[in-house]
Amino acid sequence: MSQTHKAQPAQFVAISARPHPRPGRWIAGAALVVALAAIVYSLWTNPRLEWSVIGDYLFRSLTLHGLWVTLYLTLFAIVIGIVGGTLLAIMGLSGNPVLAALSALYLWLFRGTPILVQIIYPELSLTIPFTHHSLASTPTSSVITGTAAAILALGLNEVAYASEIIRSGIQAVDHGQIEACQALGMSSRLTMRRVVLPQAMRVIIPPMGNETIGMLKTTSLVSVISGHDLLTNLQNVYAQTFQVIPLLIVASIWYLVITSILTVGQRQLERRFGRGVAGSRRAPGVTFRLLRFGSRSARRVVTR
Repeated sequence: MSQTHKAQPAQFVAISARPHPRPGRWIAGAALVVALAAIVYSLWTNPRLEWSVIGDYLFRSLTLHGLWVTLYLTLFAIVIGIVGGTLLAIMGLSGNPVLAALSALYLWLFRGTPILVQIIYPELSLTIPFTHHSLASTPTSSVITGTAAAILALGLNEVAYASEIIRSGIQAVDHGQIEACQALGMSSRLTMRRVVLPQAMRVIIPPMGNETIGMLKTTSLVSVISGHDLLTNLQNVYAQTFQVIPLLIVASIWYLVITSILTVGQRQLERRFGRGVAGSRRAPGVTFRLLRFGSRSARRVVTR
C-alpha cells in the first residue's frame, strides 16, 4: 500500500538574540571621556594660554588676510601639482626613453632637495650654453613677486610628489582594460581620459588628500621670501608682543578648521569615485550566496 507524502511548509521560529556584553569597551570609553574632560579643563583654566588674547586675534583682519593667502597658495600649488604630476606620470609610463628619463630626472631633483632651497632661489641668469659667459643676470625678486615665486616653488615641488601618486593609481588599473580599449580602436589619449583615469581616482584621492593637507601647512615656509600667510602674520605680531603661545593657538585653530573641511571633502570624493567599484565588487559575492542558498532550498524541496 503506497502512501502519499505531502511536503509540509517550513516553520520559522522567531529567535530572540542579544548582543554579547562587552564591559571592556564601556570601561575604556568612560576612561577616555574622563581623560578628555581633564585635558579640556586644564587647558581652559591655564592662565598662560590667555584665552582673551586668542579670542581677540581669532578674527582680526591680519589673521583673516593670512588665512586667505594660505588658502590660495594651497589651491594653486595643488592644481599645478595635479596637472603637472599627471603629465609627468604619463611621461614616466610612456615607452619613450627620453621622456621617461626626463621624468625620472625631475623626480630626482625636486624630491631630493629641500623645498626651502627651492623657494629662496636667489637670481635668474641667461648664459651661453657650454660657456661661462652670462648674457643677463637679475635677482629673482625683481622679475616676479614673492607670491608668484611661492606659488611656483610650491607647485613645482608638488608636481614631483603628485606624479608618483598618479602613477601608482594608473598602474592599479587592470592592463586588460587598456588592451580592450585598443582592440576597440580607441586612441591612447581617449583611453587614458575615459577609462584609466576615472578608475585610478579611487587610488589617487586618499594620498592626494594627505598631500593637500600637508601643503596647507607647508605654505608657512613662504615667510623667507616676505610671504604673508597665516602663520607668518601671527609670527610678526608675537615678535613684538611676546604673546607666543596664544597666537600659535590661533593659527592652530584655523589650521584645524581648514583641515577638517578638507577631510570632509576628501571623504565625499572617495565615496563618489568608489561607489561603482565597491558595488561591483560586492555584487558577485552576494549573487553567489543567493544562488547557493536557492540551490540548497531547491534540493530540500526535491528531497521532501
